[in-house]
Amino acid sequence: DRTYIKRFLGDTNSHLMLLLDASTSMAFGSGSVTKFRYAQMLAASLAYLATRQHDAVGTLIFDEAVRDFRAPSSRSGQLHAVLHTLDAAQPARRTNLDAPFERFRELVRRRGLVAVISDFYCDPDAMLASVRPLAFQGQDVVLMQVLDPTELQPVTQSATLYEDMETGATVEVSPDFMQREYPERIKAHVDALRVAAARAGADHLVLNTAAPLDEPLRQYLLFRQKRR
Repeated sequence: DRTYIKRFLGDTNSHLMLLLDASTSMAFGSGSVTKFRYAQMLAASLAYLATRQHDAVGTLIFDEAVRDFRAPSSRSGQLHAVLHTLDAAQPARRTNLDAPFERFRELVRRRGLVAVISDFYCDPDAMLASVRPLAFQGQDVVLMQVLDPTELQPVTQSATLYEDMETGATVEVSPDFMQREYPERIKAHVDALRVAAARAGADHLVLNTAAPLDEPLRQYLLFRQKRR
């Protein structure tokens, strides 16, 4: 004959997996912060938010293969372990999503949120082929494309020799090309990735390393709320 108010702490999501691209191209940076360092700080912030939301969190470091893996967990000390794994990673070798993503599907079968942080210098169709099985597995995927300001808006006053950080190949480009054709090409690549992500059932965000982390974190929280 008495009224009670029952308070409880409920689970919001099963887990968050952070997939961090540690290929050589991520080491590029025109300023004080490289793409990889920005990606590390973003991943660390997402891991902290997940922990505060009482979600399990894990991480996978990859380039053309899985370099390091920590299974998702909500146990005490997991955040520290994830942060250590992120901080210890160093960019090396080339990018290939096929093998790392296939290995991820073998290692993590439980449904949850998957945040892939990369510059995504890959073929959009190849990316689609790698990401789509994650959606079929029931994962909610967000692709966070990290780019340097000079990759989005290059400033070139004279003919410049550019070197591919992953293959070592070089190409000389003119200021006219960088001002007229390059912006269209990078926009076409980003648009193609966005379309491929949508076809795979994933969200796609473009992040500028010159911008604060506030916006990507806000976008992640909106993504998380939408997928609940």
